[in-house]
Amino acid sequence: MSTIEYFYSAHSAYAYLGHQRLLEICKARGCKLVHRPFDLYPVIDAARGAQSRSFSAHYIDYFFGREITRWAQYRELEVLNHRPTHHDHSLKLSNGFLIAAAEDGVDVDALSFALLQGHWRDDIDLADPDHLRRATVHLAVDSERLLQRAESAEVQAIHDQNTQEAIARGVFGSPTYFLDGDMYYGQDHLELLDHAFDHPYGAHSFYNPPRPST
Repeated sequence: MSTIEYFYSAHSAYAYLGHQRLLEICKARGCKLVHRPFDLYPVIDAARGAQSRSFSAHYIDYFFGREITRWAQYRELEVLNHRPTHHDHSLKLSNGFLIAAAEDGVDVDALSFALLQGHWRDDIDLADPDHLRRATVHLAVDSERLLQRAESAEVQAIHDQNTQEAIARGVFGSPTYFLDGDMYYGQDHLELLDHAFDHPYGAHSFYNPPRPST
């Protein structure tokens, strides 16, 4: 059985847009999905350096506006027409909520979609326990237990571990998928990932800049 490791943050627009397609691929291919929620901003800073968040207004409007609305239409998902109100709040509670669910054997596939959709469709605050309760009320989960565990030392240690592993493995955004160790960044690469099950890609041999000849 192949494994897909799913590195993402609970507030990621593109994780939301690709989530259902990812689940379709896993079901069709019979592969195991491992959720690895991580703290996005330290990963971005580590990958991109001092200029990690110095984007022009046009860049932001395109990649975090036009592209989101266009992909939402393509994936047939509802999405806000603005940046979520509470988008910059801490991810410790929401990511921890998902990690606790995974540790408890809860259906984290459905739970994570509920949080992602709640944030990007319903404008919920992922740092507010009441908002998490409301976003997951339709699921058969013990939200009180998950909320109690979400910010525990045990769960936050896993959150930190996921974040550090993302940095070590060269992740630079959310979502990032690893299929049997090979990295695919962005939900727009899910079709490439799916293609790999039938037509595995050759070994990576591209270097930029070119390596000096010996």
